[in-house]
Amino acid sequence: MNRAFSRKKDKTWMHTPEALSKHYIPYNAKFLGSTEVEQPKGTEVVRDAVRKLKFARHIKKSEGQKIPKVELQISIYGVKILEPKTKEVQHNCQLHRISFCADDKTDKRIFTFICKDSESSRHLCYVFDSEKCAEEITLTIGQAFNLAYRKFLESGGKDVETRKQIAGLQKRIQDLETENVELRNKVQDLENRLRITQVSASPAGSLSPQSPSTDIFDMVPFSPTSHPPPVPTPNGTQPPPVPGRAAEIKRDLFGAEPFDPFSCAAGDFPPDIQSKLDEMQEGFKMGLTLEGTVFCLDPVDSKC
Repeated sequence: MNRAFSRKKDKTWMHTPEALSKHYIPYNAKFLGSTEVEQPKGTEVVRDAVRKLKFARHIKKSEGQKIPKVELQISIYGVKILEPKTKEVQHNCQLHRISFCADDKTDKRIFTFICKDSESSRHLCYVFDSEKCAEEITLTIGQAFNLAYRKFLESGGKDVETRKQIAGLQKRIQDLETENVELRNKVQDLENRLRITQVSASPAGSLSPQSPSTDIFDMVPFSPTSHPPPVPTPNGTQPPPVPGRAAEIKRDLFGAEPFDPFSCAAGDFPPDIQSKLDEMQEGFKMGLTLEGTVFCLDPVDSKC
């Protein structure tokens, strides 16, 4: 299996898998903010974003504004950014949307990651001041990504293509059922028009005993709810009534019950499972790049 992330091999993971899969690792940090970037990866991309947000931070500091403190909760389910006191979730970055994470080699406080926004599909760079824990947080995000990727494969990620084919067949059956209903309505409309034409063409007062109406193919329309009149038995008694039919199960145009491959475990998958699986597969395929780099390039940055 190819590694879903890249990082120099001189670093090892810092937490047990259970700590990230069953719980989360909390960190306190100051949130410098987020800004849109053009690319999902790249040292130069995050370097420009860090410098931009640091400059904005100095302006706010000169105006007497404090940098907000946040709590980071890192697990295999993502990176949550919360308000420390109220625990209100400000941002929830799922791991398969995080493509790049880096810490500053010269300033042990600064780290950043790039995450794809779930609604706008823009790439946003988040920057934090973590009180000399930047490298540890970066490695923790990398470990969580690795565990999430393995969990995705074990829980069915390998069968994404099969599930996509099943979902495609299910959609095709639904389309055929809809088309069948439309055709039935058209046939019924043609029958009604033909019946109106026959009635208007008949001279008044010369109506003969009415025979069962026929369709455009001169066939008696079939109705599943109608029953033929009872035929007397040889001894003149009426046959026992036909027991009423229970509510019919909805069937498709092939006479089979509609196929739902997820009905056995509907709670395990969201309704738009195909798009969700596609997104997760694409995100994990892109992978997460972890880097240690240098962000502080000028005196203004070094005084942060």
